[in-house]
Amino acid sequence: MERTILYNTEFEDLKLFKRGKVRDIYEVDRNHLLIVATDRISCFDVVLPTGVPNKGKVLNQLSSLWLKYTKVVVPNHFVTTDIAQFKVFAKYAKLLQDRSMIVKKALPLPLECVVRGYLAGSAWKEYQENQSICGIKLPPGLKEADRLPEPIFTPARKAAAGHDENIDYSQAQNLLGNVLVQKMKEISIKLYEGARIWAHIRGILIADTKFEFGLINNEIVLIDEVLTPDSSRFWSRKLYKPGGSQPSFDKQFVRDYLESLHWDKNPPAPQLPLDIVLKTEEKYRQALRLLSGKDIEE
Repeated sequence: MERTILYNTEFEDLKLFKRGKVRDIYEVDRNHLLIVATDRISCFDVVLPTGVPNKGKVLNQLSSLWLKYTKVVVPNHFVTTDIAQFKVFAKYAKLLQDRSMIVKKALPLPLECVVRGYLAGSAWKEYQENQSICGIKLPPGLKEADRLPEPIFTPARKAAAGHDENIDYSQAQNLLGNVLVQKMKEISIKLYEGARIWAHIRGILIADTKFEFGLINNEIVLIDEVLTPDSSRFWSRKLYKPGGSQPSFDKQFVRDYLESLHWDKNPPAPQLPLDIVLKTEEKYRQALRLLSGKDIEE
């Protein structure tokens, strides 16, 4: 089967608002944006030169699903995935189908709200050094992938370019103020706990995830992607066994491959071989099937 990849978009008659690591964002009007989820993949905050087929469709479908479910907890920027409502995009309909959404413009807040329910990734490395994560002391004797006594909030300062910076709670308060950070923390943990139950029933353990927020009319809203294999660690509930790395449905598979190359995690990134690309696509699609009960349409 031929695999097509959308790596970049170029709409010469549309105004490019921003090109992120994975998403291309265009202005619709003064109050709305078009977000296009491409098939680019980033690891260690570096965009890889190799795309993953259908990845953008998985991200878009999962994000739209979660944005609809989580609006009972916090308002969000989502408007529609029905691009046909906006005639200006008619000639790009085939390309945009299933991988784009219209959202309300928001003022992004420069803080990634990471919630961790299990000990993995950079958190595991930090715990091994000082038995704490972002200043939060944890019990001694935990193993890699152990479930934490309770979910913890470990914020990161968003970088304009390069690597985001893990910070502790007091640094987050200095950045945005106590009231706003406390609200972001409470919402993030509530979102994570609800999603963790939903996913557990469907065979996935959400080890950790990140949320991003913005302001619309001075009201905090959930923005960007939500609970996708790009922004989360999705583990197999059936195969879960603490004490090491876990079978996953996310880009940890690609991170592990890149770690084996002794790459210094700075641009330029290496190309991915075809077998890694296709296995990554299947992992993303499996996450979508488990969480939504649906697959993408090719």
